[in-house]
Amino acid sequence: QVQLVESGGGLVQSGGSLRLSCVASGIRFSGFFMGWYRQAPGKQRERVATISPGGTTNYAESVKGRFTISRDNAKNTVYLQMNSLKPEDTAVYYCRPTTLTDYWGQGTQVTVSS
Repeated sequence: QVQLVESGGGLVQSGGSLRLSCVASGIRFSGFFMGWYRQAPGKQRERVATISPGGTTNYAESVKGRFTISRDNAKNTVYLQMNSLKPEDTAVYYCRPTTLTDYWGQGTQVTVSS
């Protein structure tokens, strides 16, 4: 079955950086668009960034220029490098293949203090 395991979250001060990782199993990882999503308390889950099998990336306006999504197909892993973090980036971050809408991991908590 599909499994998604996110890691790398934590508590960081405003302006700091974190690198999130997500290992996927149970799918042919290299063939899927992968996405990072986040859900802040009291808000709907939103898409943060996506990456195609070939490495083409797309970002939400709120994170452009600060976040970088990348992937290592040999490791079935997608990454999210987050720089210049802001308190409004505080959320639980999830990854999943963009077309497999029913599959979510446990997420990883990112908390940015002001």
